[in-house]
Amino acid sequence: MGAGKSTLGRQLARRLALRFVDADHELEQRLGVTIPTIFEIEGEEGFRDREETVIADLTRLTGIVLATGGGAILRAASRTRLKQNGTVIYLYASPETLWERVRNARHRPMLQAPDPRLRLSELFTQRDPLYREVADHVVPSERDAVLRFVRSLEAGTQEA
Repeated sequence: MGAGKSTLGRQLARRLALRFVDADHELEQRLGVTIPTIFEIEGEEGFRDREETVIADLTRLTGIVLATGGGAILRAASRTRLKQNGTVIYLYASPETLWERVRNARHRPMLQAPDPRLRLSELFTQRDPLYREVADHVVPSERDAVLRFVRSLEAGTQEA
């Protein structure tokens, strides 16, 4: 959440002449409601069930750059599908950086907590090892590092 997955995904897809797919947007299109609405009606577990189905469908596609939601790696089946069916890039950002990026966002269901900053830190602690388990590349989410990584992919060197 806030690492820049959708932003990098769009740039990467454009530069590599591939189609960009955002799993969260795909889920919203399929259901005709927003993610916050899904959380409100079905809770996190219901949302994760639906997200897992979307990830299963999208990882069957080829020639795409896929941006997942920040919690997609929580389900073992999704981690396996992502790892087996593509190259996974983990955009790493510290909890402090993530907080600066998302602190004013009102549409983030996972931050609807008495202490959103603490919640973000807890999510980071839970998810960081899972991201690293799945990742083929760990790239700092700062603009310069991301640009260097994208250029290395274009050149075929993948220096990350």
